[in-house]
Amino acid sequence: MRVLWATLGIIVVDQVTKLLVKGISIPPLGVNIRGMRYGFSTPVIGDFFRLTYIENPGMAFGIDVGGKLFFSLFSIALSAGILFYLYKARKEPLPFRFALALILGGAIGNLIDRTFYGVIFDEGPLFYGRVVDFFDVDFFDINLLGYSLSRWPVFNVADAAVTVGIILMLFVHHHHTETQAAHDVNAQSLSSAESNPPSPHDMTS
Repeated sequence: MRVLWATLGIIVVDQVTKLLVKGISIPPLGVNIRGMRYGFSTPVIGDFFRLTYIENPGMAFGIDVGGKLFFSLFSIALSAGILFYLYKARKEPLPFRFALALILGGAIGNLIDRTFYGVIFDEGPLFYGRVVDFFDVDFFDINLLGYSLSRWPVFNVADAAVTVGIILMLFVHHHHTETQAAHDVNAQSLSSAESNPPSPHDMTS
């Protein structure tokens, strides 16, 4: 289960970056991070990549279906399910387990926001916190069936980890499917050759 170090790394980086953006003050520890002003953008690579501080009560990339409590409880169940599946898949190839570890780290990262940020920042009760987002990227305009998108939804490290984990898992699954198909074809050819050995006439002709 060494891949859980990747999960821990995602959680730590995700939370550190969120606290740097949101800001936090812990006088007994001498911690006083001012953070960014809500809604404020700072260009990093021109207008293509900016840091924009927003918060949302929903899932990744601002998706919001249901309520805050639903997403908090759903995130707990999802994280527990991924952790259990990761244990069951401990003998699977490393890329597959690494993909699961990334998804788990992202799920837990945003779960911390939803579960504790409301209480920590005196903004709401337990399970009613909002997720901190700040990566603001301009990829390309999307216009499809009346839906228009000029910039990618603002996201965070946890969202990125989940996305990369899912893409990696799909790639690993595709590669495994192709490898298995090739193996089946080779096995079928070998079986056919063994069941139909060349006749003496074929060998002498």
